[in-house]
Amino acid sequence: MEHAGTFHKYSLKSLFGQNAAADMPFFILVLTLLCFGLITLFSASYAVGIYRRGDAYAYIRPQLLYAAVGLAAMWAASQVDHHIYHRLAWPLMALSLVLLVLVLFMPEYNGCKRWLVLPGLGTLQPSEIAKFSVVLVFSHIISLNYPGMGSFSVGVLPFAAILGVVSALMLLEPHLSGTLLILAIGAILMFVGGTGLRWFALAGAGGAAAVAAAVVLVPDLVPYAQDRLATWLDPFADPLGDGHQTIQSLYAIGSGGAAGVGLGNSRQKYLYVPEPQNDFIFSILCEELGFIGAACVMLLFLLLLVRGMIIAARAADRFGALLVVGFVAQVVLQAVLNIAVVTNTIPNTGISLPFFSSGGTSLMMLLGEMGIVLSVSRSGTQRRG
Repeated sequence: MEHAGTFHKYSLKSLFGQNAAADMPFFILVLTLLCFGLITLFSASYAVGIYRRGDAYAYIRPQLLYAAVGLAAMWAASQVDHHIYHRLAWPLMALSLVLLVLVLFMPEYNGCKRWLVLPGLGTLQPSEIAKFSVVLVFSHIISLNYPGMGSFSVGVLPFAAILGVVSALMLLEPHLSGTLLILAIGAILMFVGGTGLRWFALAGAGGAAAVAAAVVLVPDLVPYAQDRLATWLDPFADPLGDGHQTIQSLYAIGSGGAAGVGLGNSRQKYLYVPEPQNDFIFSILCEELGFIGAACVMLLFLLLLVRGMIIAARAADRFGALLVVGFVAQVVLQAVLNIAVVTNTIPNTGISLPFFSSGGTSLMMLLGEMGIVLSVSRSGTQRRG
């Protein structure tokens, strides 16, 4: 059983003194996804970069910088004893809540307020920090209170309160996809952590009540959701408006066939698909590399999930295992949601594809999280040794 003494003050030697090797298969999978993503991003973005900014490298150049910073963060995180995140869980949650409030005062972009503008530095997306902090706090609470997770006061109430506040702030942006992702991650961690199954039915009722409250308190959310649902059901009803992006995405996917038209040869990226460098990058990948390329990407995410669960099973302690489950589930769930949106399997929720879509905050946070997974794998190796 873990207790408060687990996260005592560490010396520099104890923090950076892990000598065991990190999990190499997981590391290779992360690097493969990163390299695959950067190549795909450059191919998908150079046309829109020229059109919007007069620079074919407008999107790939900063992404390469973010990737370099993220790789450094991944290495640093892999060297640090993961127990230090016990002490950082609540401060990071507090920071994420402050940022989620501040972003509501930012100018709108495409009808949403999701980015903090940092003069001279670019933008910061608070929802990415929120996802990270939710995994940390949930893992922290569960690992310290595991024996009581079957009760309502321990296994439900604190998590419901956290998810309620974070979700409410994200819905105000509005950021529906991010909200759904955080709720799903939280539910997974609660389930793995031992929350009684009977409480999930209560959580469903609470979620329905929260949606009803959101309808009353955030009336703009209703037409926003209704428009997304109508477009999903029949994108061709408004082919030059709300349905345009989905239709062009489906054209791109269909044009790829089995083997694709060849890397760099997409036609839909020439201003037909509105955001080929971001949410709909997977459709460009399908067009250029076909079903085979798309299947390879999905296989890589599946292997990442499998390897992550192996690391979690071998973790030296419950806290480490929960961190791995949370971070790996976040990546795979986000990939599944993005691919479902691009293929019009679910309504368009505006969610990026991990490792592939343009976005500095997302990529750096993602690689940092993968570093924590590698740190946990090192501790598991030490335990077995």
